[in-house]
Amino acid sequence: MPAPVILHGRIARLEPLAPHHVPGLIAAAATLDGSGFTVVPHGEQEARTYVFQAEAAQLAGTALAFAIVTVADECVVGATRFTRLDYWQGPLTWPLSAEPVTALPGGAIPDAVEIGNTWLTPAVRGGQVNLESKLLLLAHAFDDWGVRRVTLRADARNQRSRAAIERLGAVSDGVRRAHSRGLDGAVRDTAFYSILHDEWPGVRGRIHEQLAARAMRCAPLMPAVPESLRPLASSPIG
Repeated sequence: MPAPVILHGRIARLEPLAPHHVPGLIAAAATLDGSGFTVVPHGEQEARTYVFQAEAAQLAGTALAFAIVTVADECVVGATRFTRLDYWQGPLTWPLSAEPVTALPGGAIPDAVEIGNTWLTPAVRGGQVNLESKLLLLAHAFDDWGVRRVTLRADARNQRSRAAIERLGAVSDGVRRAHSRGLDGAVRDTAFYSILHDEWPGVRGRIHEQLAARAMRCAPLMPAVPESLRPLASSPIG
């Protein structure tokens, strides 16, 4: 399992999800009604369970979860994660070695990975937080880990998420019918997308163009975070 890491951006910072993020998660989820397509923790007990399960998944080597924190306000505004880490020919260690690998070392890096379980408080939707968060995750996956593929998926009914994924430049891999049960209890179809290693430079350029276009229009980098979130900012990282 790759080691936890803090990913720094101009607008957002992704911190490994930890218990000190619980108050911020509660505040960020307070205005979400729970009828969406992604698991969102509501209240202290759910938030603590959410963090506990994320930490357990990290220890098991199946996911690496992050709290999304605004740089300007130091507020938790959502969460995201790497999941479904895939090791094709057995784990590779960094730096690479010619010696055969027979066990999964703590610093193993995946060949492919999925980005998902992303949710944001409505106050920052439509701004640049999600866009820069995806840029940080993709850059870490492709540039630091050297993965060959990043997968993204969405409930086929979630047109907003699908449009956001498509704007990144991800390629549709099709819709898997009756793939799983949705949060609403209905059997859902799932839309799958991917970005390959060779496609990453073009996707990176596309994301930077979108960020630059917002700046040229003098649009704010992100909507102002409401006062209700600011007292619940995450603890500074030493």
